[in-house]
Amino acid sequence: MPHDHAVQCIHDPVLVALSFLVSVLGSFTALQMAISIPAARTSAQRWQALLAAGAAMGGGAIWAMHFIAMLACRMEIPVAYDPGLTVLSAVFGIGACTIGLAIAGTGVFSWGKLVTAGTFMGLGVAGMHYTGMAAMRMPATTMYDANIVAVSVLIAVVASTVALWLAFNLRGWAQMLGSALVMGVAVCGMHYTGMYAAHFMPTGEDAAAATAGGLVGEYLGMGVFAVATVLLTTMLVMTMLRRQRRAAVTI
Repeated sequence: MPHDHAVQCIHDPVLVALSFLVSVLGSFTALQMAISIPAARTSAQRWQALLAAGAAMGGGAIWAMHFIAMLACRMEIPVAYDPGLTVLSAVFGIGACTIGLAIAGTGVFSWGKLVTAGTFMGLGVAGMHYTGMAAMRMPATTMYDANIVAVSVLIAVVASTVALWLAFNLRGWAQMLGSALVMGVAVCGMHYTGMYAAHFMPTGEDAAAATAGGLVGEYLGMGVFAVATVLLTTMLVMTMLRRQRRAAVTI
């Protein structure tokens, strides 16, 4: 593979740090919400808890982290993001996490069920990542090292399996915070491994034409971080208040 003329990706350290923080916050929020899945008394409550935890994990911990980290990649060629594929990548992330939580959280816990759910979720997360990569509009083509791609998919599956085990086996705040930090490292590890697998080869086409109609902006990464943080914090606070109200009723 001719790497000599590949365009280098230099990561903005501020956005890299923000991508990690949003991943930890999303993981912590999802772990808090996952407690309500086995505790749900009705089917409606269960689905509400599943969708909320899936959105926090898939949308916050994984997709928002991924998109901010993509925007952290600075290259000497202009890059924009296809809106349709970017939204599709978010749908993949949220959908895969929700289905993974649904499989792992149904009925009696078993290792077979956990591995099935973790594999499904991990493949969905990897699909989200590479769909997000395909959303890049630029005067260059992306070439991948298949071995490193395989490693990134393996990291996604292992991280997803661990996340699902934690979601249904942890209760304490300190344990959840520690787990969220581990998840943040794992999710970022998957993303940056996937980025390391990619080589961007300039095509020489007109930059304006290549990036036309794509999402772009100097402060887009900061904006995504701000919106994701507000949404995740709101979800977390509402979950804690609801749990306190339920505890007060049962006393």
